[in-house]
Amino acid sequence: MATLELQQIVKTFETTTVLHGIDLTVGQGEFVVFVGPSGCGKSTLLRVIAGLESPSGGEIRIDGQSVNAVSAAQRGCAMVFQSYALYPHMTVYDNMAFGLENAGVPRATIQSKVEEAARLLRLSDLLRRRPTQLSGGQRQRVAIGRAIVREPRLFLFDEPLSNLDAELRVSMRAELRELHQRLGATMIYVTHDQVEAMTMADRIVVLRAGRVEQIGAPLDLYNRPANIFVAGFIGSPRMNFLPAAVLSGLPDHPPRAHTYGIRPEHARIADAGPVQLRVGQVEQLGASSVLRGTVGQDTPFELVCAGQTGLRAGDRVPLALPADALHAFDADGLRLTGEGA
Repeated sequence: MATLELQQIVKTFETTTVLHGIDLTVGQGEFVVFVGPSGCGKSTLLRVIAGLESPSGGEIRIDGQSVNAVSAAQRGCAMVFQSYALYPHMTVYDNMAFGLENAGVPRATIQSKVEEAARLLRLSDLLRRRPTQLSGGQRQRVAIGRAIVREPRLFLFDEPLSNLDAELRVSMRAELRELHQRLGATMIYVTHDQVEAMTMADRIVVLRAGRVEQIGAPLDLYNRPANIFVAGFIGSPRMNFLPAAVLSGLPDHPPRAHTYGIRPEHARIADAGPVQLRVGQVEQLGASSVLRGTVGQDTPFELVCAGQTGLRAGDRVPLALPADALHAFDADGLRLTGEGA
């Protein structure tokens, strides 16, 4: 286990700055997830931590020691990539042992480490197979096992589940979380998938255009997003945003609010009310239904309701928008503290 400190990390490629003064502290044994849209700098930041890229400014400390001048091989970080990067001609055992063999680790120690990692990852029966004989999930576990045998100070994951199908991603998320609990290791995980972030992280770092928008526990970000970007990125389906004028007739309308947000699962169908949803699409999911349409002057709106519905495209229904579920934002998109949820 290790601690990580990033102080004002800047990364510039020629004339383009992709990281703008990132500050972050990761505690021992934490599972921290970097999340954000494509191009936000999350993978670049991970590569800077790993030593695969040099920062243009700022300092990286692992266990309190600066590692800016330390090579990637000497930092004690193990990285698991999106592509499994396994040697196709080698067995599972040899893929996991390769790095230790190159480092001159005694054969008996290598065997012990590989067998223990295989046991943790349920790969013991697959050690003599080659990667082409494995499923995608099994290959990913081999890549993780190759990292485990090195006993790194930091585990770094760069979108490791993005090549898997939806069902396998769900099971692998649970396996990674369970592995973290068993190892007690410090892990940093990059994804563009906010569902992965919400279900796996101790803390989430939301990035946009090379800057940190908010850092916090998953439910803190869900319940109290710092701005409209975080509010729209965290949560699925994404938060609805309404011009303040749409809600001006409701009680407790904050005078400084420019935009209100409400999550699709927090709005409800009402018996009557001034805000009406014009239904455009209905998705029947069995246990729940998703209504998509517009309110006010054609503002898009989604509503998730429990169970099944008889509503159809073209229907109009009044909405209840509970005051304690509303998020108020000013003209700059920043949360209005003390107003809304």
